[in-house]
Amino acid sequence: MYHVIVLSLSILFSSVVMADTDNENVKRAVLDYIESQQKVKPDLMKRALDKKLAKRTYWKSKDGSEFIMETDFETMVWVAENYNKDGDKFPSSPRVDINILDIDNRVASVKLTVDDWIDYMHLYKNERNEWKIINVLWQYHDTSKHSSKP
Repeated sequence: MYHVIVLSLSILFSSVVMADTDNENVKRAVLDYIESQQKVKPDLMKRALDKKLAKRTYWKSKDGSEFIMETDFETMVWVAENYNKDGDKFPSSPRVDINILDIDNRVASVKLTVDDWIDYMHLYKNERNEWKIINVLWQYHDTSKHSSKP
């Protein structure tokens, strides 16, 4: 009986440890994504994203028609290299709230809230146990910013 209890507790403990590890690794991938933009570190972006990333938002063109704007892996690496080069795109203490909505085995859903926008993300765990962001749906808090300037 003692061995059954010890085995059961060992299995339970290892499951809790794996869940904590997954939570931390998912959070790290999301932090890599946002910190790469804040700190101008494209290698963090490369580490966070799957090469088949699909990042989307709704957008209004100059003529007022709405479309879905898409961004890919290469563009996000470019963003990490260039968006905050002058250090003026984020406040000195930027808001970064990571809400892990769900993790189920090798997939996760996360909401990232930063100063000017939110990102809803889907991640997966690859065969090397790395969590990668594969889908992002985002919007500005101020949705009037979702347009090209005339």
